[in-house]
Amino acid sequence: MTSILGISAFYHDSAAAMIKDGEIIAAAQEERFSRKKHDARYPMNAVNYVLSECKLKLSEIDHIVFFEKPFLKFERLLETYMAFAPKGFKSFSLSMPLWLREKLFQKKFLFENLKQHDENFNDITKIKFSEHHYSHAASAFYPSPFKEAVVLTLDGVGEWATTTVAIGKNNKLEMIKEIHFPHSLGLLYSAFTYYTGFKVNSGEYKVMGLAPYGKPKYKDLIIKELMDLKEDGSFKLNMKYFNYATGLTMTNKKFSNLFGQPVRDPKKDLLNNFHMDIASSIQAVTEEIVMRLTKSIANEYKIKNLCLAGGVALNCVANGKILREKIFDNIWIQPAAGDAGGSLGAALAYWYHELSKPREIFKDQMKGAYLGPKFSEKDIENKLNKLKGKFNKKTSDEISLIVAKELSNNKTVGWFQGRMEFGPRALGGRSILADPRSEKMQKELNLKIKFRESFRPFAPSVLREDLNNWFELNYDSPYMLLVSDVKKDKQITMSEKDEKLFGIEKLNIKRSSVPAITHVDYSARIQTVHKETNPKYYNLLTQFKKITNCPVLVNTSFNVRGEPIVCTIEDAFNCFMGTNLDILVIEDFILYKNDQDSSLLKDYKNKFELD
Repeated sequence: MTSILGISAFYHDSAAAMIKDGEIIAAAQEERFSRKKHDARYPMNAVNYVLSECKLKLSEIDHIVFFEKPFLKFERLLETYMAFAPKGFKSFSLSMPLWLREKLFQKKFLFENLKQHDENFNDITKIKFSEHHYSHAASAFYPSPFKEAVVLTLDGVGEWATTTVAIGKNNKLEMIKEIHFPHSLGLLYSAFTYYTGFKVNSGEYKVMGLAPYGKPKYKDLIIKELMDLKEDGSFKLNMKYFNYATGLTMTNKKFSNLFGQPVRDPKKDLLNNFHMDIASSIQAVTEEIVMRLTKSIANEYKIKNLCLAGGVALNCVANGKILREKIFDNIWIQPAAGDAGGSLGAALAYWYHELSKPREIFKDQMKGAYLGPKFSEKDIENKLNKLKGKFNKKTSDEISLIVAKELSNNKTVGWFQGRMEFGPRALGGRSILADPRSEKMQKELNLKIKFRESFRPFAPSVLREDLNNWFELNYDSPYMLLVSDVKKDKQITMSEKDEKLFGIEKLNIKRSSVPAITHVDYSARIQTVHKETNPKYYNLLTQFKKITNCPVLVNTSFNVRGEPIVCTIEDAFNCFMGTNLDILVIEDFILYKNDQDSSLLKDYKNKFELD
């Protein structure tokens, strides 16, 4: 049996993944264990976890693969600094010591870290390196259900590539085209994330969530001034407006002058209609580029299946559009599309590409993305007693019935079941659940439980067989990576008076019979729930439907803003006691907030910095 450990680290979202004979056994991000959001350090805890899941010591692992090539990245940095010299000297002098100390000699640095897991690990030749975008492409193609597919990866930057097209056929995956740094759709989107006052590499989805509140007034200006966009979707950015190649910020003075306002300071400046229009505009540009790219590769290669990975593949609005316009017959998106998924891609690439192993199973190999830790009944009981939690134990069927009833009475529930999800989305393993029919729920969840901006939308989980009765979609979306509209007969048309409202004012207008998951443009980011991958969550939704006639629940990640999704029983209990959650359910144990010792309540609101 051949075991391969994949690792991604040192930029953002460090992670580890384990495969055995090509089967995905386990994968997790370091942030879940360290409780530091987007943790980029060597993934010590994640590696320990995947080793324990496959019951092997590190010295027993056959191959260890890192997700990118440090030398190529170093070459890009040097060439970039040379090309823009003397402009980038400050940035150059800040980054070089770290590169010369750690990153350039990554094999040795990795070896030293790996030895900490197992003193008998002494074979440095087991450490191999994949390429950043090849890792992304492999993470998208190999677990997909397709024998043949076009693979599109889009992100900030790997070594040199920022956008790649590959063709996957059986066990072969070949890179065909690349767009190189500094021309990057991911970095363009991040530049606007920075400009609107959000954190780069973490606030991009806020820009996506803010976009429907605005109008794409600046779309033409962005395409005309900031880039040279070709008909086939290839592009070059006009670097005179950007600072990221050499400086310590994303944009410069010229960028601010072009749009007529300075970079928003989140500490002082409230979001206003200008920022909403900017968000709407960059989202529209992103969709335009993605549509042009996908149309041109569909025409060129005449392959019916598309796989997506890279951070931009988390832009579920653009993904929904590709599907809606029927550019490809089928789409499959890697749920851990960002750098974390590179750990899995690196391991799979080595198995199929380097070892030339056959690929025979053509179904989704990600196991619903439930690849993280789970806990036994005994562990849970011991830990809850230690934490002084007051709980009752029920059967699984009783849990489904009780929780469905509580949800129908507007209670909010922390739902902790089975294995933790891999990737940025909670999918019914580590989720906060609520009733989507409530008009107040979106605001309440945002302000009282998540402690975050009130405009942020929530996603629905829906029984797969009921999907098309509620949404304009009839396609599996198990990973919450497709956006579609709520069905017309469930929508509530806005009055003329409502239509005239600006931006955030639209938030309080009831737009459908499931207002808590209906965004201001009548769209929703959908997760389809399947009995095969998550029977317990499926049963809960089925019971909720019996009580309410509604097969939909609000599903948001179990955490507060700035906190990684909960991983352990302790994380879940702390979050429960630090927020206004009413009920916590861990496997078959149920805890009511009103029963808990009030001295255990926590001040959670300021524990994590704003993301």
